[in-house]
Amino acid sequence: SPITENFPRRVPVPALRPPLDVCLPTGVMLDEASRVLVALDEGGVGRAVVNRLEKLGVMVLEVEANATVDSLEDQLKSWLTDGPIHGVYWLPALDVEPELTDLTLATWREQNQVRVKNLALVMRALYQQISGPDNFLVAATRLGGLHGYGPDGASAPLGGAVTGFTKAFKRERNEVLVKAVDFAPSRKTAFSADALIAETLRDPGVVEVGYRDEQRFTVTLVEQAAADGQPGLALNGDTVFLVTGAAGGITSAIVADLAQASGGIFYLLDLVEAPPAADPHVALFRRDKEALKQQFIQAARAAGEKVTPVAIDKKLMAVERAEAALRAVEVVEAAGGTAVYRSVNLLDGPALAAVVDEIREKYGRIDVLIHAGGLEISRPLDKKETAEFDLVFDVKADGLFSLLHAAGEMPIAAVVSFSSVAGRFGNAGQTDYSAANDLLCKLTSSLRRWRPRTRGIVLDWTAWGGIGMATRGSIPKIMEMAGIEMLPSAVGVPTVRRELTAGGFSGEVVVAGTLGMMAEEWHDTGGLDPAALNANGPLLGEVLAYKLYGGLAVKTTLDPNRQPFLYDHALDGTPLLPGVMGTETFAQLAAVLAPDYRVTAVENETFHAAFKFYRMEPQTLYLNATTVPDGDDLLAHTSLHSRRELKTGEVQEKRHFTATVRLSRQETTPPSASFTPPAELPIDQEAVYRVYFHGPAYQVLAGVQVNGQRAVGLMAGGLPANMDPAGAPERMAPRLIELCFQTAGIWEAKTKGVLALPHTIGAVTAYAQEESAVANGRLYAVVEAVNGGESFNAQVVDEAGNVYVELVDYRTVQLPVSVTL
Repeated sequence: SPITENFPRRVPVPALRPPLDVCLPTGVMLDEASRVLVALDEGGVGRAVVNRLEKLGVMVLEVEANATVDSLEDQLKSWLTDGPIHGVYWLPALDVEPELTDLTLATWREQNQVRVKNLALVMRALYQQISGPDNFLVAATRLGGLHGYGPDGASAPLGGAVTGFTKAFKRERNEVLVKAVDFAPSRKTAFSADALIAETLRDPGVVEVGYRDEQRFTVTLVEQAAADGQPGLALNGDTVFLVTGAAGGITSAIVADLAQASGGIFYLLDLVEAPPAADPHVALFRRDKEALKQQFIQAARAAGEKVTPVAIDKKLMAVERAEAALRAVEVVEAAGGTAVYRSVNLLDGPALAAVVDEIREKYGRIDVLIHAGGLEISRPLDKKETAEFDLVFDVKADGLFSLLHAAGEMPIAAVVSFSSVAGRFGNAGQTDYSAANDLLCKLTSSLRRWRPRTRGIVLDWTAWGGIGMATRGSIPKIMEMAGIEMLPSAVGVPTVRRELTAGGFSGEVVVAGTLGMMAEEWHDTGGLDPAALNANGPLLGEVLAYKLYGGLAVKTTLDPNRQPFLYDHALDGTPLLPGVMGTETFAQLAAVLAPDYRVTAVENETFHAAFKFYRMEPQTLYLNATTVPDGDDLLAHTSLHSRRELKTGEVQEKRHFTATVRLSRQETTPPSASFTPPAELPIDQEAVYRVYFHGPAYQVLAGVQVNGQRAVGLMAGGLPANMDPAGAPERMAPRLIELCFQTAGIWEAKTKGVLALPHTIGAVTAYAQEESAVANGRLYAVVEAVNGGESFNAQVVDEAGNVYVELVDYRTVQLPVSVTL
């Protein structure tokens, strides 16, 4: 539906960042005028940071790794009396905590106190000091170098709380340099210390940054379908659900959806006592909310109480939660399922363990654990008291810990944690909420290590419209001003069921429409110094930025009067950018930030719309590449767009080509083929170019033989240059790919009488470039039609059988014309 189309399924993934030496300075100075607080770790990185700072002349104020709250408060008061503090290095989360299974609730709380609650204490005390562009907060974590978004999951997940807090602090103090820097468990102290100092001095465009294999990464978003080819979870009458926060309006609606889909067994947990089915307040709330409000007002007056809107709203909200609790039970039972309601405080570990033990005794497993419980109290950090921070944080954090800890080795098929866009992006006034939510994300990520048979799913919800807390008061207006779209319940409610059943995905999903200010860049160029980055490709013009959302941004202007690949690729007098030159452009773009890698393939390329050069005028191509790790390889998700300004002043952007470029450090060994050149080529060049529109530089076929499901095309000799300047280096042998395209096209023209254009490429690899084809005779495209021409596989080979180009799953789109060969 149009509603759901506005809400793409976005997944956070690691993305390559440029090296620091091509990034701009942050503006922070580390010198004799600086006083810097360093909260130490136990592994020695903090000590190495202190040594480096002292060599720069910085006055260092040290906090021991195991500092108590009282000692920390005393130290801060003393230091602030002596003068301003300019920056903070927060390093306790570099220490890998014990495995979750080895912690008790008490030791879990101690670990969080040292990592994030002490951080909150320090930054609250320094709130007025750490406020300008020359101030900084640099926190370090040991999540694995990719912030827990790699295939191995988070290695020290409690660092997620530090990252979440740090991102929210940046939202409150956006002029301050704020970074959460993540490292792999095995990182040496010297490397980590050097990186932390360097991150303080360069790259103002990123908050989350991590180090893996000497490369820098951040976290970005990519769109993915929920269906991933893996089997999803089957929901039926035997499915055992355990749901926290079940009396929330949103959770209650989701339970209803799951109950209707399964008729399963639901253990529903919330702080609210379950009301009796005939509760008169609930009944009146359902009939007439305003009448209930008036009843509360009259009762308060009769009792001589002061009637205030806040007090009446509090009573109404209590009934609303009681109604939601009752509704959750009713919908489960109406769907033929079993509802077991338990009033439990999520801070009460033994009470949660008792519920888990009850499930263990009766069913021996939990199929779906949904941790939706939590509360949110928005207030800037300097106005947020310790008790309030602890409450908001602990309900979410302690709740999930206690449930997982109580489960022990009992099978859990899936854990679904409710997080928030505040956890993913940070949000002003929500340092505690952001910290708790990002901890849930990283804890769920770590399940891959210690609970590999449990799918861990986290949903980063935006604010809901029409249901839940965000519909009250000024929140909808605030969201609108921030450009953030509220989530319709029609989109949100089925999301949990979709994630469980559509595939086997484990990870984090941002459930939101337009993200507005949440997805805005921190710096105009993304922190990149464009002049320092060599685009290093003849098809790449001006480097613009390296964005968090969109990656490397480049624009290049092409002149159809100058470039042979344009003026010799014109349809009815209008040059079209050849698909193969899109492939070449993407390969050159992807290589800019990975000079030590080889382009091994261009995959999943789609030609969405022709890029036309009307009236033979130059046009500007806008290119983007977001590069993500894939095992030892890198994958660059690339796109090519055009832009034009409308009379209204609005800029219209159109997508033309997209592809994924695979980069590898490994050498690729070209295959060899058994090939005998055909004795004759019945379809000669003149016949080919009566069908095709190409000019001399793109008349790549000297002749073609079509035989059954196979076509062989001979490469023409003595072709004019493909590009100006002639001999400009190429990575993907574009005219050899074009040889495959045209040979496949002649097969379609001869076999089916149709003319077709390129539409998609499954994968193409160039083992050698066009100019290297001199030693072993002429080149041929050998094309095999699959399923009657539904797709094509092809190779370009020389007479000795050496393979130059390999093309897999090439597909075309037919034009509404017929041809005869």
